[in-house]
Amino acid sequence: MENQPKIDIRTSPFIRKAPSVAEIMRNVVYALLPIACYAVWQFGLSALVLMITTVLACIATEHMFCKLSNKKTTIGDASAIITGLLLAMTLPPGFPLWMGAVAGFTAIAMGKTLFGGIGFNVFNPALVGRAFVQAAFPVSITTWTPALATNRFVEFIPSTLALPFMKPAPTAEWTTQVTIDGFSGATPLALMKFQGVMTDTYDLFIGLSAGSTGETSSLLILICGAYLIFKNMLDWRIPAAVILGTVISAECFHLLDATKYPTSAFMVFSGGLMFAAVFMASDMVASPVTPMGILVFGLLVGFLTVIIRLFGGLTEAVMYAILFGNAATPIIESYTQPNIFGYKGKKKP
Repeated sequence: MENQPKIDIRTSPFIRKAPSVAEIMRNVVYALLPIACYAVWQFGLSALVLMITTVLACIATEHMFCKLSNKKTTIGDASAIITGLLLAMTLPPGFPLWMGAVAGFTAIAMGKTLFGGIGFNVFNPALVGRAFVQAAFPVSITTWTPALATNRFVEFIPSTLALPFMKPAPTAEWTTQVTIDGFSGATPLALMKFQGVMTDTYDLFIGLSAGSTGETSSLLILICGAYLIFKNMLDWRIPAAVILGTVISAECFHLLDATKYPTSAFMVFSGGLMFAAVFMASDMVASPVTPMGILVFGLLVGFLTVIIRLFGGLTEAVMYAILFGNAATPIIESYTQPNIFGYKGKKKP
């Protein structure tokens, strides 16, 4: 009897090792790097320095607030790097660098530090920074430049280096590229909303059109999102629910009037919806965790995106849709809590 093996009985959970915050953040950075490289290939030097500027602004702001509050700096967890990258990819590639720095400061100060730091933010910090510059600099954030310009690797987009409150002067090369060669900097959503012109779905899916710095290639975004899902660092149900909400809403309007309203494929692959669904709506802190809450959240974001795009004054709407969904997350979770084992209804112990 003494030689029989002993059974070690323990209570759950049985997870041996959970990934640290820094490990999760590093993998998100790895997933964003291919998208960042594609953005540089599309838009050249301006996209590169914009990403560097927003990342440095976010890191410096987080470090400054940690020092002011006498706390150990948290820049080592790479969360500020992610905020800077996400923010840059939602901005036009020719966005003035000083405005990008303002956006980075606002993202960390108002979207993260104000709520107590990482793990306490109610809203996605990058979207907070983007929303601020959307209101503060509406002309610059809706000024687009063509993709794949021939001089993009040897010359900045004129607006990139514009001084504060100064209007940039276009160079001869950029003027020739845009006016004579026939390139258009208008985004597919702008063409649809104001001119009734639909961009080919293949171009939208591959990423051959103008748009924000990192939002053009839906295929690349899906591949990078699949990497995070494989690493178990992204809840696939959230982007799936957002896309489902967009498809259902867009198809309803398309069935009502196919000549006026675009298809669901156009709505999904155009603008920043795919990027936002994969990398922003899935924010671990600001999104629901209950199964039913995730579905409600995604359907709400998709529905609001379609409504604002079709009937609002802005061409892009996913930013506001996600921020609204973040604000509604506590309410959504309060009504979608699963039944407690052993109790009927929503009775609490």
